[in-house]
Amino acid sequence: MIRKTIGASALALVIAAMSPANAFAEDEPVTLRFSHFTPPMHPLHVGGIVPWAEAIHEASGGSITVEIYPGQQLGQAGDHYDMARDGIADFALVNAGYHPGRFPIIATGEQPFMVANARGGSVALDAWYRAYAEEEMADTRLCLAHHHPPGTFHSKVPIRHPDDVRGMNVRPANATMAAFVSALGGQVFQVSAPEARDALERGIADALTFPWHSVLVFGLDNAVHYHLEIPLYATTFVWAMNRDSYDRLSEAQKAVIDAHCSNDWVERVAGGWQDAEDESRAQIAGREGHEVIVPSEDDVQAWRDAAAELEERWAEAVRGAGKDPDEVRAALIAELEKRDSAY
Repeated sequence: MIRKTIGASALALVIAAMSPANAFAEDEPVTLRFSHFTPPMHPLHVGGIVPWAEAIHEASGGSITVEIYPGQQLGQAGDHYDMARDGIADFALVNAGYHPGRFPIIATGEQPFMVANARGGSVALDAWYRAYAEEEMADTRLCLAHHHPPGTFHSKVPIRHPDDVRGMNVRPANATMAAFVSALGGQVFQVSAPEARDALERGIADALTFPWHSVLVFGLDNAVHYHLEIPLYATTFVWAMNRDSYDRLSEAQKAVIDAHCSNDWVERVAGGWQDAEDESRAQIAGREGHEVIVPSEDDVQAWRDAAAELEERWAEAVRGAGKDPDEVRAALIAELEKRDSAY
C-alpha cells in the first residue's frame, strides 16, 4: 500500500473546497420572501418559520436569505395561496380551509375526530399529502404541510351539546367547520383568524372554533369564557412556494430548499406549536372567569353523530376531484396511526 501525505496547505485547500461558503461561491445571492398571517409572537413564527429560515441561510453558505413578513403585511390571510402562485411572495403560509371547495383532498385532514395532536399528525399529513399536492396545488410548489393543534369551540355562553350551537353566530376555522356549524343550525360568520377578535368584541360572533393557544395569541381570552374540551378538528396548512422562484435558483440552492421542504422538517415546525397549545390550555383552565367544559360520554357521541353527515359532503367533493374517498381517507389514517396521532 502506498500512503500519500497531504501537506498542511493542501489540506486547507481540501477543507475550503468542502465548506458551504465555497460550494455556493459562484451562486448569485437571492432573497426569498415568506409571507404569513400569524402575529410575530406566534409559536409557528418563533419556533417554526424563523429557525427554518435561519437553517436555510446557514446551509446555503449565506447565499439564500429568507425575509419573513408576518401579520398579513403582504396580503390578507385568504389570499396567500394566490400570492405564492403569482409571485407576490416566494413562500406563503396557506390555510387550505380558507378556500371552500378548492382543495378537497387536503380537506380530508380537517374532518372532525381525525387528529389527536399536531406533532405526529403534521408529520403524517405531510407524508400523505405529497402524493396529491402536485395535482391539487399545481400552481405552486409544495414545501411543507402540517396541522395546527386540534381545535374546539370557545364561546361567550356554554356549548356542551351540538344542539347548543343552534341559533348562534359562529366564526368557523375553515370550510369544514363552516359546514358543520351550518348543519347544527348555527349562523356562519367567516373571517380570518386575525379578524376574529373584532368579530367577537363587536357582537357579530358568539363563538368560534380555534386551537387553545390561538385564543391567547390573538387576544380573545377577554371575549370568550367557555371552552369545550374536545379535539374537534385540526386545520390544514401548506407552505406554498412560487414555481418561478424555485426555478431561478442554482442547483446547489435548489438542493438546500429541497432539504428544508421535506418531511424531516415538519415535526420541528409543528412541535413547538403543540407544546404552546398544551401550556395554553392549562393557563386558560386556571384563569378566574373561564370554564373548561368536559363533555360526558353521551355528549361526545352526540358530537360524533352530528359530524357524521360531513363525511358524505367531503366524499362527494373528493370524487369530484377524480379520487376515491375511501382510499384517500384510509391512506391518511394509516399515516396517522403510524405516528400514534389518530383520534
